[in-house]
Amino acid sequence: MLRLAAIADDFTGATDLATSLRERGLRVAVVLGASAVPTGSQDLDAVIVALKSRTAPVAEAVGDSLDSIRALSALEPQQYFVKYCSTFDSTPQGNIGPVLDAVLEELGETRTVVVPAFPDNHRTVRDGTLYVGGDLLSESSMRHHPLTPMTESRIARILGPQTKRSIAEVGLQAVRGGVDGLRKALEAASAGGQASYLVVDALTNDDLQTIQAATADWRLLSGSAGLAFGMSGPHDPSTQEFDAPEGRRLVVCGSASSKTRVQIATALAAGAAGHKLDVERLQDEPQAVVDEVLAWLDHLDADAIPIIYSVGSLADLRDAAEGPAGLTPAEAVEAALSQIVVQAVERLAVRRVIVAGGETSGAVATALGCRQLLIGPQIAPGVCWSLSTTASDVSIALALKSGNFGADDMFIGAWEALV
Repeated sequence: MLRLAAIADDFTGATDLATSLRERGLRVAVVLGASAVPTGSQDLDAVIVALKSRTAPVAEAVGDSLDSIRALSALEPQQYFVKYCSTFDSTPQGNIGPVLDAVLEELGETRTVVVPAFPDNHRTVRDGTLYVGGDLLSESSMRHHPLTPMTESRIARILGPQTKRSIAEVGLQAVRGGVDGLRKALEAASAGGQASYLVVDALTNDDLQTIQAATADWRLLSGSAGLAFGMSGPHDPSTQEFDAPEGRRLVVCGSASSKTRVQIATALAAGAAGHKLDVERLQDEPQAVVDEVLAWLDHLDADAIPIIYSVGSLADLRDAAEGPAGLTPAEAVEAALSQIVVQAVERLAVRRVIVAGGETSGAVATALGCRQLLIGPQIAPGVCWSLSTTASDVSIALALKSGNFGADDMFIGAWEALV
């Protein structure tokens, strides 16, 4: 029987949760879509389905999520988990609320917790309000996110328009009252179906552990990867095998986040080789741009750290219009970076790849033909190395990074975890 079955609304979100679980002794695999769910547990403690549902049309997001839950149900998991970002990224229509509604109905459940807090990445919830690094969510850099701008900070006000189910808030005092006290508070708030969604405060990892312990027998949880901190498994993470293939390195960045831009600048200042895509030209001559990048890669030293990126400032994407092929700038970048990675792996012996950005990570992993990622060592909270095999049967090490995660020097230091 599987300990945990989860769905995540993007690829980096899936590896984010997987990292937290592996660090707590679970053997974890991320699979790319419902069709890749294994028919048996394969000695795994947790299986996470990575979706591209965060900004998809509501019906598509719900359909993909339910397909995944049904596939995972064959593994007879003890518990299910709907994972979303610790900044509660969503559009006004969803997709967090519609997906949660559908999963509750599918499982025949009436309630779940809503716990986006992830203190290790400076995301906390107090009085039902989400803070990022001490700032209200609505006053953080997420306010200007190009796909999911977050202009509200209170979770219930974000979730409320997305669901017809009722929402309650469970405050820090109940959490700090301990496992038994919190369990009673949760039962009181959800008794008789009066609240389906219980937004629970958390400022520290200890708070998250209390929440997890109080809900250990619930069939469905929802939240960020932080909620996994209270779980434990039978494996010492330091002894879990991870045999990364030898080969050239590559970093590709589709993320427009301020954190990723700092990471690019830090790496370039430390001597990494940089190549900035011309987004406007990419839309007119995509193949020519890709061919030029591959030629540039081919002439670098074998031990170089090449970084291919599209955004030095937000203006790089905002100023570019839709191209002649009907692609948005972001879509053109994703397509180009995916093609570059595939060709670099097949032709240039690249075997260790970091991808920055949730949408880009999904595009790259899909283009490579990866179906499963076996989770390896942590690079930073929410970021890990993983092993996979491409459609052409090449073994590669992949690190799929949310745009906002990782230390400033991640693109220089991440490789040390493979030694």
